[in-house]
Amino acid sequence: MKLGFIGIGVMGKAMAGHLLDAGYEVHVFNRTKAKADTLLERGAIWQDSPAEVTKQVDLVLSIVGYPEDVREIYFGEEGILPAVRPGQILIDMTTSTPALAKEIAAVAEAKEALAFDAPVSGGDLGARNGTLTVMVGGEEAAFESVKPILSSFAKEVRYFGPAGSGQHTKVANQIMVAGTMTGLTEMLAYAKAADLTLEDVLQTVGGGAAANWSLTNYGPRILQADYSPGFFVKHFVKDLKIALDEAEAMGLSLPATTLAYDLYEQLAQDHADEGTQALIKLWWPDGE
Repeated sequence: MKLGFIGIGVMGKAMAGHLLDAGYEVHVFNRTKAKADTLLERGAIWQDSPAEVTKQVDLVLSIVGYPEDVREIYFGEEGILPAVRPGQILIDMTTSTPALAKEIAAVAEAKEALAFDAPVSGGDLGARNGTLTVMVGGEEAAFESVKPILSSFAKEVRYFGPAGSGQHTKVANQIMVAGTMTGLTEMLAYAKAADLTLEDVLQTVGGGAAANWSLTNYGPRILQADYSPGFFVKHFVKDLKIALDEAEAMGLSLPATTLAYDLYEQLAQDHADEGTQALIKLWWPDGE
């Protein structure tokens, strides 16, 4: 099977690399071609637009930054949907809006193709290690046919319902992540103010009831003053805004998530391109 991959960013590069390792022929496109150089050296095939990728392959995967980027690569003049053929499968893994996922699926269905929304969780480490979690929405009957491809870079691939359901699940995931990140940073700020040994605190807290993924993976980075982006602050602001918009549409109040959004929006003023662990800089302006 020939695959297309659109979006060679922090996570996309590793994910496309796993597809190459699995033996697939992979055609790629990215707005900045240089970011795909290492994949091209490994055998990936460059195409000049999302439409050109679509014309060459059986299945197209995409992971870009924002819903407006998803709209551009799918609906733009040189986008995926103008070039899609009957029988093709489209899988968008961007964290985007449920409404846009439904819109893409409807247009794909009208063209006798299939579209899945399949956002991922696990950050840069999960992408590199092939241990991402994938949350899938779309046609259930076709889910099993795409699961092996997604499993090339994921440890868990789960179906949640019709189009938009994958995005709703990712929103729920990000609400939980918001809580663990604010908890992690406030815990470290408190422990430092109390003159505790932070390495010991991380080890002890991580071995008890407060253990969580953010603490295990981002706590050590903070202590090393490593704020490189496993997941960008600016993208987390986007995700939390989607969460709050969806909650409002359902008549649901999320006060803790609202606070996390406000904190990350404040952080993004100066640190938008750093990793989400940079939230600690609201307490430690120098990062340590």
